[in-house]
Amino acid sequence: MSTEPFHVTDSNFEQTLNTNKIMLVDFWAPWCGPCRALAPIISELANEYVGKVLIGKLNVDENPQTAEKFQVFSIPTMILFKNGQEVDRLVGLSPKNRIVESIAKHQ
Repeated sequence: MSTEPFHVTDSNFEQTLNTNKIMLVDFWAPWCGPCRALAPIISELANEYVGKVLIGKLNVDENPQTAEKFQVFSIPTMILFKNGQEVDRLVGLSPKNRIVESIAKHQ
C-alpha cells in the first residue's frame, strides 16, 4: 500500500471509483496556492487512512473531463465518494479536522 495520495486521472477515475468503497478526491492544480497549502494535509490523510479510505488527487489541468463531470469550478475541491456516489463536497482550503469529520460521517 502506498502512503502517498493516489494519482487519479480521467482514464482511471471510473475504475478507481468502482473498486474503492470510500474515496476522497482532491481536485487541484499546481498553480493554485491554496491547493499547494492543502497538499501536506492530503498526504497525511493518505498515510492515516491506508487500507480504509482511498485518498486521491486529480490535477484539473491534466484531467478536465472528470472535473467537468463533477462540476468542479473552483479549486481546491474535495469530493468524498461512497459506493460510487458523491456523499460530501468541501470547497476551498479546509482544515484537516473538517476533512476527517467528513470522512468519519461516511465510514
